[in-house]
Amino acid sequence: MEKEAIIKIKGIKKIYQVGNQEVRALNGVDLTIYKNEYVAIMGPSGSGKSTLMNLLGCLDTPTSGTYILNDTDVSKMRDDQLAEVRNKEIGFVFQSFNLLPRYDALNNVALPLIYAGIPKAKREEEAKNALMNVDLGDRMEHKPNELSGGQKQRVAVARAMVNNPSIILADEPTGNLDTKTSVDIMSLFEEVYAKGNTIIVVTHEEDISRYARRIVRLRDGLVESDEINPRPVLEKK
Repeated sequence: MEKEAIIKIKGIKKIYQVGNQEVRALNGVDLTIYKNEYVAIMGPSGSGKSTLMNLLGCLDTPTSGTYILNDTDVSKMRDDQLAEVRNKEIGFVFQSFNLLPRYDALNNVALPLIYAGIPKAKREEEAKNALMNVDLGDRMEHKPNELSGGQKQRVAVARAMVNNPSIILADEPTGNLDTKTSVDIMSLFEEVYAKGNTIIVVTHEEDISRYARRIVRLRDGLVESDEINPRPVLEKK
């Protein structure tokens, strides 16, 4: 059975103008990611991995090249169109959690559903289920300042998943966590992946990349290597 491509990027370039200088962040990247893959994108500072993440997450558009997401060309979309695609297709997990401090866990998780126009009763039901799925059923009414770092990231994972997106895109998801909590969060990603989700983790940490089934390395705005991970970490809680 042929694998189904969820992301196809071809000849992607991103050039920034900084004063009189031209900065080539991406120099013609080709990359295909398939449904239910678990991919780590790695590279040193300045390699282009953050720029690639912004493009994959529809937070930015390329200077040239094409990006097909779920059979839709998003590379030339307007900002309002990109916002709609982001909310529908992509669940984000950030290093800094990006939770709203005045909202409790339940309302933070429900945010994407508000943007999607889901009625309040349905929003609360979906948000509760998402929090139960990350073992935070007893923390729904807690605000971010009442949660540990690991609990905040679990709320972020629940929020990323509440809309049933095509892709979970995680940017340095363990960057602000200690080692034990990092293992817990990566075990949670393993559970998410096992349920059939597509996960892309952008990281500079080798030990975090080892959880992925495929590792793509960038250097100087190009794909330096793209390899299957023969021995992924399969750590369970």
